[in-house]
Amino acid sequence: MKFYFFCFLLCFNLNLGFSQNTVGTIINSSEAFEGYTLFSFGKKTYLIDNCGQRINEWTSEYISIGVVYLLEDGSLLRSATLNNSTIFFGGVTGRIEKFDWDGNLVWSFEYSDNNKRLHHDFCPLPNGNILALAVTKLSNQQAIDLGRNPNTIVANLYNEQIIEIEPIGTNMANIVWQWNIKDHLIQDFDNTKPDFGIVSEHSEKLNINYLNENPPIANWLHYNSIQYNENLKQIILSSRLMSEIYIIEHTQSTAIAASNTGGIYNKGGDFLYRWGNPEAYNKGDITSQKLFGQHFPHWIPEGLPQAGKLMIFNNGSDRSPNFSEVFIITPPINESGLYPLQSDETFGPKQPDYIYHNEAIPQSFYSAIVSGSQMLPNGNILICDGDSGRIFEINNEKNIVWDYVNPVINTGVLSQGDIPNGNLVFRATKYAMDYAAFNNRNLTPYLPIETNPNLSGCESLSIKLTTKVEFKIYPIPTKQLLTIKSNKPIDRIMFYDTFGTLLKTLSIKKLETQIDVSSFSSGLYIMTLKIDEENFRKKIIKA
Repeated sequence: MKFYFFCFLLCFNLNLGFSQNTVGTIINSSEAFEGYTLFSFGKKTYLIDNCGQRINEWTSEYISIGVVYLLEDGSLLRSATLNNSTIFFGGVTGRIEKFDWDGNLVWSFEYSDNNKRLHHDFCPLPNGNILALAVTKLSNQQAIDLGRNPNTIVANLYNEQIIEIEPIGTNMANIVWQWNIKDHLIQDFDNTKPDFGIVSEHSEKLNINYLNENPPIANWLHYNSIQYNENLKQIILSSRLMSEIYIIEHTQSTAIAASNTGGIYNKGGDFLYRWGNPEAYNKGDITSQKLFGQHFPHWIPEGLPQAGKLMIFNNGSDRSPNFSEVFIITPPINESGLYPLQSDETFGPKQPDYIYHNEAIPQSFYSAIVSGSQMLPNGNILICDGDSGRIFEINNEKNIVWDYVNPVINTGVLSQGDIPNGNLVFRATKYAMDYAAFNNRNLTPYLPIETNPNLSGCESLSIKLTTKVEFKIYPIPTKQLLTIKSNKPIDRIMFYDTFGTLLKTLSIKKLETQIDVSSFSSGLYIMTLKIDEENFRKKIIKA
């Protein structure tokens, strides 16, 4: 666990004194967006509420790097890691799985052998198909024929590929479209090769000999994210090792995707836009580089604050000092959907519209790998500090209003009070409570993931539930006495089990009361309070 996080927990507990949690929910304020957060670790995927209580859980036979999507019908798409290929690097998968809400495997697809392999990210499309990242091998001679400097070839180079998968049945699929980076290269090393040219005059192509000061390796590009914009028919990609993001057209055919003409924008499969490191196309130098090993660039969806802009988690690796940032940028785009170059022939913008980082101690917020961020409907931003397994939410003033630490490590589930290490989370997504996947579902929360949970730091907050009523309940979990305080008299309290059976009713007219629940069996209960003619439903746990 990072030193800065120890310091944060210590300072927070000294100042507010409501929680000693080391895992699970650390902070849950009234400003946090009410929703359910999805993340994956190992063979399990979890959906939790703001108190860290499990709403649902899925289990696979395969471990995952952590890419998961909850679809509107309540099904779950997840990556799975196979061991049937000699292609290996951080982020390889090989399999995509689909589970229904109840955890039944309903479809799977494998794309993995010694010559090709799925890796990192995939993206569900509106038509039910899936865009997925893959690599294929290039022989040394193929790389040389593409103009690669032979001195920088290590074994077989990997060609980055996108495939569009049309699911069929329970374990089949058609590949209905593909794109390959090998079709969109430029180089100024070997003038006998067809792709020879002036790199700076071809920003729409990738320089096969630019290594961004990285040592020669087979996985020289390391794409780590793919997302889609249906309105623009555009795909956005992220190359960690090039420290660049790219936008290409999702063309109507593979033939157009392999060319540099045709399609909506008449660019074929060439880059429409790139940003983060102009030096990669011989424009600028290290001083003009903005991205450093970034993850999860994506368009902010329609209906959300700053919709249409790009959000990026800038990991900040390989710079001094190392520190992470969340960017929101506005790419210059014209009415035709194209991205014009600026006067210095680089792609804008010069600076992000929005930057989040730790202004006081930049290096205290740093995730070298994985991670992501998400705009929420209320304007808050969810941030996954991946290599610490920490998911937190900030408000418009950049204050942390929700904080959660993944309590799962490779050897099992931690107990509250344990110090986590190795609890990496690839990415996390928070879904609004009115998301279609939750319609007509049993959303009764179960105990948090961690053992020996402590929800007092969550439930005992003075949360403003309406403009009139405030109350707090503590401790949760409790073994015997439950204390309830309110700013208005409490009229009635009722306890139900998770099946809806009424267990106990109390009629009182007090601002504060203590209730003995020692006769209850250990488990989860629902408590309804009537205060000032309003009814409020809260969850309690009997330890």
